[in-house]
This record gives sequence, structure tokens and C-alpha cells, in this order.
Amino acid sequence: MSRRRHSDEGDAGSQPHKRRRTSEPIEIEDRLESLICRVGEKSTSSLESNLEGLAGVLEADLPNYKGKILRILCAVARLLPEKLTVYTTLVGLLNARNYNFGGEFVEAMIRQLKETLKSNLYSEALYLVRFLSDLVNCHVIAAPSMVAMFENFVSVTQEEDIPQVRSDWYVYAVLSSLPWVGKELYEKKDVEMDRLFNQIEGYLKRRQKTHVPMLQVWTAEKPHPQEEVRVRPQSSSMTVTLPLSIVFYFKFVLFHVLVDAVCICKCVSVCCQGPVMPGSHSVERFVIEENLHCIIKSHWRERKTCAAQLLSYPGKNKIPLNYHIVEVIFGELFQLPSPPHIDVMYTALLIELCKLQPGSLPQVLAQATEMMYMRLDTMNTICIDRLINWFSHHLSNFQFRWSWDDWADCLTQDIEKPKPKFVKEVLEKCMRLSYHQRIVDIVPPSFSALIPANPVCSYKYEEETECPLPGLAMATTVSNAIKNRASNEEILIVLKDVPNPNQDDDDDEGDGFNPLKIEVFLQTLLHLAAKSFSHSFSALAKFHEVLKNLTDSDEGKLHILRVLYEFWRNHPQMISVLVDKLIRTQIVDCAAVANWIFSPEMAHDFTRFYVWEILHSTIRKMNKHVQKIQKELDEAKEKLEKQQNKKRDSGDEEDMEKNSEDEEGQLEEQIERLQEKVESAQSEQKNLFLVIFQRFIMLLTEHLVRCETSGVDINTTWYKNCIERLQQIFLMHHVIIQQYMGTLENLLFTAELDHHILAVYQQFCALQL
Repeated sequence: MSRRRHSDEGDAGSQPHKRRRTSEPIEIEDRLESLICRVGEKSTSSLESNLEGLAGVLEADLPNYKGKILRILCAVARLLPEKLTVYTTLVGLLNARNYNFGGEFVEAMIRQLKETLKSNLYSEALYLVRFLSDLVNCHVIAAPSMVAMFENFVSVTQEEDIPQVRSDWYVYAVLSSLPWVGKELYEKKDVEMDRLFNQIEGYLKRRQKTHVPMLQVWTAEKPHPQEEVRVRPQSSSMTVTLPLSIVFYFKFVLFHVLVDAVCICKCVSVCCQGPVMPGSHSVERFVIEENLHCIIKSHWRERKTCAAQLLSYPGKNKIPLNYHIVEVIFGELFQLPSPPHIDVMYTALLIELCKLQPGSLPQVLAQATEMMYMRLDTMNTICIDRLINWFSHHLSNFQFRWSWDDWADCLTQDIEKPKPKFVKEVLEKCMRLSYHQRIVDIVPPSFSALIPANPVCSYKYEEETECPLPGLAMATTVSNAIKNRASNEEILIVLKDVPNPNQDDDDDEGDGFNPLKIEVFLQTLLHLAAKSFSHSFSALAKFHEVLKNLTDSDEGKLHILRVLYEFWRNHPQMISVLVDKLIRTQIVDCAAVANWIFSPEMAHDFTRFYVWEILHSTIRKMNKHVQKIQKELDEAKEKLEKQQNKKRDSGDEEDMEKNSEDEEGQLEEQIERLQEKVESAQSEQKNLFLVIFQRFIMLLTEHLVRCETSGVDINTTWYKNCIERLQQIFLMHHVIIQQYMGTLENLLFTAELDHHILAVYQQFCALQL
């Protein structure tokens, strides 16, 4: 069943009428699906009457369409969790009218729960557990049965030699279902529930938390002051009545478990007008946010529908809905290791929400942005990257309007501090979405130090100076040759006359690494093609053979990147796209890019956003290359297996057998070649990660030794950025890195390594448990 709403005619929530028995079975089944999926949506009738009417229709169709009805109800329980209570009520009504149906539905739900767990669909399995829990309130499932199920779940924590995430999931499944069923269970089975809570408390106390720092959005030791502010009564807020003991344990797990995996952006509520947001760890807040998460999960592909559904949240007059929506969206955007959906979806959703609520939501969003800006010092670098991307994209949709003067405090700080760096990176991103003069015009003159440089090239051979640069005359010759449409071979002949500063005059060997030759040719080529991205791409493609010849050594590959950076140092976007092009055309390899990023020449830009965009893009290209070859190998093996099966089934015909043997021989040769390519690609991939981690270790070790020698605190802005970039590599590429953990542990992350660096690797290992 699709998540997409059906477009049947008629009122979405109006009371269904009896259908004529002459309808075709398929039409009736489609109509049933439409009625079930759309119940609870806007209607002129009350929800209660719509449910009563729908229950009557389904009861009449149970004899002929029971299987279809069961499948639809199981599907909506899994795919439309935001309407959980609507569908549990419907099932309760059907159960009251047909007792056997309730039992069959529960059996079907249990089967579906098992299947989702086998398929690793843990979010959907969680929705099913909550659905089953709420059926207790509808008298479909008995309270003792639900308690027994929870006891089975919690017993997983007693199993030995299992991943901690397995125990975490089952404990979380139990505790996150309590808002729907906790009161009922505790009233009827208080002794059993107390025993259950004692087991959970014991598990949480012995649970390993080594991995927590790697998944934290905020690194402040003290909670945000807002969490302690409770200045107004919450009489108008939504209330979930639970016994105090259940509330205690629920808050306990929220603090110790939820915060590990889901970041909650505690950014609003103190100054909001009207109802106050429930406390950060309260049950009420959890229920509201879970429902909003479910709405986003169901409608994220259609931003307009998603925004409308969020703003029509039931009970919106009892809570500060806009604040909750903004918090939930940022909570998902900042979720580590990665958001549930692509980053740009959240940008588009917030823009749509601002359009639908122009009088209130932009102010809430501005307030949230301001509070996150104030907390940049303790924000994870990975999340700052996402905040930069979102904010710049958002500004581009609203004519780059912002009260920049409110952030004037950043002007008095060191440029490497989080606040001025954030503003500088935002403006640089805005420039990518606009143009330089536009950014100059929108920002107050006092911010001139943070405005990006004019993105023009730096051609070192452009003007003659009193002390002529080495290669100036040759640059003129090469420029004329390119303008006269010289071929690759002719350019190579011209470049033979470029002297090699690394060799003596009496050295006859001139085929070694010649940095001046690379500088003369690449500076000249990029200068002639500096008009646009397209011109640069065409120039690199046209003289691909020359560039390959100049970069036949590791030193050559590294130097071509240095020259590119020197030429376009004021245009980070051009550097990014040209490095990407050099990798795609195999002029440089991925390891060369990694070595260049960690080289002394890049130290000045080491903490800049674009540098890490390049590195992660490089790693992704390497990973995709390995995956592509592996896929080709798997397809070849599958083809060979089919050929062998076909041969066995064909009998003893000589001609067919001969052709089959020829095809098998070709396939076996192809598989052998592909196997060698896969092994070579995997070796390159492993080497890339070894280079990256080795360079990280070298830089961090130098910093730690320097601080220890000078008696300076190691926790500088640079150190925080570097250590969190190391964490980012682990988090963003964890699937691939897991394959090489043995090698990393033996060669790099050994016991002798400084504990500050080793702690990051240990956090990553703990995530795999």
C-alpha cells in the first residue's frame, strides 16, 4: 500500500454509505482501501460518526473481503503512525461487533511485526508495537498479554554476547509505548510493571555509554538554562496522565537512551506567547514530537502536503505548535550520523511552512536561528555544517534579508572562533547562490572582514615584474600555442624546454618530476579558460593527455593540486568542481587529494567548509568506484551460474554444449579480470582511509605535544574542529570503515596512541556493538 493519499471522489472523511452488491470485486477493494486510508481527515462530520459508519461498512464486507481488510489495516498501522489512535479505535469497534476479527487482526499484526524485524525495518516495528499497546485501551488485547509481551522484550537485556543496540531497541520499544498504555497496565498489573521497571533500571545503569560523545549535538556540560525555566503554569498544555513511577522511568530512558541517538534541539519556548512547551524530558513533549516525526516520515516527499499536515496537528490550540514543528525539523536535520531524509528536504519544508504561516512561523524560525547562533561554541562541527547549508539556502529564498547587526558581537572575536567563522561560511555559501556584489550590498560595512574575497583568479605570469618569475617566457609561449590550437603532442614538445629546478644543469635526465613545467602549463591553461566552469572543463578535457603526462608521479599529482589551489584560492567553489573533474578524468587519484588537503600549504584553509566538502566527495567517489566494480563482478558470477544451470537442463546436444562451454570460458575470464579489479580498487580504498587517518593522527599529535610543551590548554578552537572532523569521517563512512577496522587497529589506532585521539576510535567501535 502506498503512503500517497487516494484521490477518490467524495468527502474525504464523510460517512461511508452501503455499496451496491453489483460492484466489481476490484472496485470494492479499492473503495475499501480509500475509505480506510482517508478516515480521520477533514470532514463535515465528526470523527466519531465517521468511524462508526466505516465500522458498519467494513463489518458488512468482512465475510467476502476479510483478508483484504486485514491487510489494509495492518498496512496503515505501519505506514500511517500519526493516525494510530484513529485506527486502533476502528479496530476496537470492529472487534466489538465481530469478536473473531479482533483475534485474527492481532495475529496478523504479530506476523507483520516479526517480518519487519527480520527485514530490519525497526522504525516500522516500533509503530506496530505502539499500535498493539493502544489496542489494550480498546479492549482488543488484554493487559496481562501486553505485560507478558513487554517482559519478553525486556528479557533480551539478559542475553549474553549480543550487540547493545539490540537491547536498546527492545527497551526503547517498551518505554516509548507507555504514553499510550502505561496507565492501563499499571492499574491492572502494578506488581509486574514495577518488576519490569526494576529490570530496565538495572540495564540502563550497566549500559555502555562510550559512544555518546560521538552522537552529541551539544557538548556543553551543563544543561541549557531553558530546561530549568518553568515560569508559567502549563494548565493549557496537552496532558498525558501516567502514574508517577512510569513518568520517572520514562524520563530516565529519555535522558539515557534517546539523547544518544536523536538530538533534540532545545531552542525555543521561554519567550513564546500563549501555551508553553512541555519540559525537554517530559512525556507530553515526547508524544507531540513523535507524532510530528511520524507526519514528516509519511509525507516528506511532498513538501506542501507535509507542511499542511504539520500545521493541522490535532490539539494545536493547546500547544505552541510552531515552536514544536521548528524544533522537530532541526532535531531531524541535526541527527547523527545522518538525517532521516536528504538535507534539502528540510529547507524546502521550512520555506513552505513560512509561506503558509507568514505572520508567525518566520519569527519562530528567526528566534530558533538566533538561539542556535548563541550556542555555536558548544555545537558539533558536523551540525554547524548542516546549519550553514540550511541557513544560506533559506536566505536565498527570502532575498538574503537578515538582521546582521544583531550578530555584530562576532566582529570582535578571532576569525577562527565559531561565530565569525559561521557568518563567513554562510556568506560564502550565499555567494554560491548569488554573486559577490550582491553579498557586499546586503551585509553592513562593518562585516567587511567576513565578506568572501572577490572570486577572481590569481595568474602569476600575468604581468612582468622587476624580478621576472621563472617560466614567465615559457608561459607566454605556451599561451600562444594554446591560442593557435596546438595539439597535445605539440604542447608536450614546447614544455620540454621548461627547465627543471629540481635538477642540476649537467643532469641529462629530464624526465623526472618538474614542478615548474606543471606550474607554467596549468597556470596558463586555467587562465585562458577562467571565464566559466564550462570553459575550464573543456580545457582539462582537451589537454587531458598533457596533464596525464605531467602527473605520472605522486609528486606530480600533488603539485597539480597545489597549482590549482594557488590559481583559484579566492574561488573555493571552482576549486571544488575542478578537483572533482581531475578525479573523474583520473588525472589525480583520491589518495593525492587526501595528501594535498593535509599538506602544510593547506593549513590556512584546513578548517574551512569547502575543504571538507572536497574530502568527503573524494571518499564517496572512491566508494562508488568499488561498488560499481563489485556489482559488475556479482552480475558476471550470476550470469555464469545461470549459464551452468541452463547447460545442465539442456541435455546432451553437442552443438549447444560446445557454445555453452565457449560462453562459460569467456565469463570465467571476465570474472577473473573483474576480481583483480575489485581487489585493486579495495586496496586503493583501504589506502585512502589509511592516508586520511594517518594525517589526522600526525596533526593532532603535533598539536598535543606542542600544547604540553608550552603548558597550554589543548582544547583550542582548532583542536575541537579537527577532532570533530575525525569523528565525521568515522560517522559518514562507517559502513566502509568497518571493513578495515582490523587494519586500522593494528597499524594506526594502537594502545600507544594518545588517549585523546584513541578515544574517537573507541567511540566508533562502541557504536558497532
